[in-house]
Amino acid sequence: MGSLHEETNLVDKMCEIYAKISKLETLKPSEDVNTLFTELVVACIPPSSINIATLPQNIQETRSKLIKLCGEAEGHLEAHFSTLLASFTNPLHHLDAFPYYNNYLKLSQLEFDILNQHYTSEQPPKRVAFVGSGPLPLTSIVLALYHLKNAEFHNYDIDHSANIMASRLVLPDPDLSERMFFHSTDIMEVTEDLKEYDVVFLAALVGMDINDKVKVIEHLAKYMAPGAILMLRSAHGARAFLYPVVEPDHLQGFEVLSIFHPQDEVINSVVIARKDSLPLEVDHDHNHHHKLGMGSILPSSCKYCDFQAFNNPLNKMNIIDDFAMDE
Repeated sequence: MGSLHEETNLVDKMCEIYAKISKLETLKPSEDVNTLFTELVVACIPPSSINIATLPQNIQETRSKLIKLCGEAEGHLEAHFSTLLASFTNPLHHLDAFPYYNNYLKLSQLEFDILNQHYTSEQPPKRVAFVGSGPLPLTSIVLALYHLKNAEFHNYDIDHSANIMASRLVLPDPDLSERMFFHSTDIMEVTEDLKEYDVVFLAALVGMDINDKVKVIEHLAKYMAPGAILMLRSAHGARAFLYPVVEPDHLQGFEVLSIFHPQDEVINSVVIARKDSLPLEVDHDHNHHHKLGMGSILPSSCKYCDFQAFNNPLNKMNIIDDFAMDE
């Protein structure tokens, strides 16, 4: 009963906050906007056993609308701080002006450590793509500055103005300006170039509706190089009110390697998968099968927590304490 009571309170809280956010005249940074979204994020951080898939249709619709509002607000917030950072002579020296910069440091460290389980230090990734980089591409910047110091980063965003803002941040830096590139195009129109990347990151808000996200994943499965790595951001528990949830059975054409759910202020779950070496066929009913037999994708009954329990990439690593919430 306790769990059911907690879930009911959570759903009521989400609906209450959604009602307030939906009445705002604008989602650009302001005291009211910041207060409401901070309240929303804080409410979603504690571990929760809620199963989003079992919620009634009206709550599902509210959740979908809330995710889209979060995406819009996040875009405004990033644009605001990208413009602010660009006013400095050396923008990269002032990244900590962004209020969630430490979260990006932790998430990028986590993603790099997980990625390292599947790459050797002698042969690190040389070309990385980030899909949905936005006006403040902090993941690319942090990975390029501190982790993959010799790799090229190709940032894709459909919004040309976002890429202009992002490029202003790295242009004054002699190193990153040579290694970081921005492409203003819909990733669904990128085909042969996708074969050039060792790793592709898919931002959490690319495809805010899960059906749209699956279409992007299918496109990546068709054109990424066999053996290339796909890094995705997902959500788990109450955090699924903020971001779409990617299940293992959404990743047809990929071998799911591991899934990790942070339990601190880092909101996004991390999913890492490898492009299958077998060609993927997709029929018009969106049924998936491999030309030469079944691939190594997990069965659709496999869910996040079951998978994480036996394939947590951090089981062999002593970095859990590094991600504990600051006192």
